[in-house]
Amino acid sequence: MTRIATAAAPFDRDLEAGFHRIAALIDEAKQRGAELLALPEAALGGYVSDLGGSATPPPAFSVDGPEIRRLATLAGDLVVTAGFCEQGTDGHRYNAAVCVTGDGVLGTYRKVHQPLREGATYASGDRFEAFDTPVGRIGMQICWDKGFPEAARALALDGARVIVSMSAWPLSATNRHPDPLRDRWARRFDLFDRARALENQVVWVAANQSGSFGSLDFVANAKIVDPGGEIVAATGYAEGLVTADFDLRADIDAHRAGMGNLRDRRPDLYGALTRPALLPV
Repeated sequence: MTRIATAAAPFDRDLEAGFHRIAALIDEAKQRGAELLALPEAALGGYVSDLGGSATPPPAFSVDGPEIRRLATLAGDLVVTAGFCEQGTDGHRYNAAVCVTGDGVLGTYRKVHQPLREGATYASGDRFEAFDTPVGRIGMQICWDKGFPEAARALALDGARVIVSMSAWPLSATNRHPDPLRDRWARRFDLFDRARALENQVVWVAANQSGSFGSLDFVANAKIVDPGGEIVAATGYAEGLVTADFDLRADIDAHRAGMGNLRDRRPDLYGALTRPALLPV
């Protein structure tokens, strides 16, 4: 069995405080026997303070820089995924994610789908690729990527049995429900997580920011969803860490043995998926 952990936690521009929080979460995950820990989008240095395009950008780090090495050292024998602002060698900044152990970097990802004016701060990534880790083959995506079924499907077709979705997902900016868990954007967060797990028959691990930063109030609710789309562990609207156990081969194979979502595809009929959408003028 593989024990997976995911966290809802607040992160801002105070990098040193962020590392202290990460160290505490890693320690808790290890004490609880986890082999994989998912941290939120922008865990290193925080997210943008608003999505209007005028926010001061977060600090940017290189994949081979001291900040990622520090994260890897903290991880030790734990597989850890975390979001950060990447300073690319091409001169662009990317909303990125990294997967590390004490041995170094196992995989990286740059966010492809950008909501509202996020593109004023970050360049867009251009690929979805799974990669091998000590817990098995996984894929990573960031926040609004979960709103696009093609993104998760591409990772599942590349062999990912676990998809880690790191977010800084906020509550609604307008017409917010007084109960955060009934807010429409909190409900969409859950719906996307469950749908992406079910339609690809994978273990879905959602990490999210909690608390507030700038104009954004985050929904928290980190969760783990099984290959049938059922939520098996969640933090709710609160900071915290949850775990769940899976046999990543037997459990997923059992779900795919009957109604096989990947096996029963008809890609010969899906040509429209790669054409621009016909939107009303």
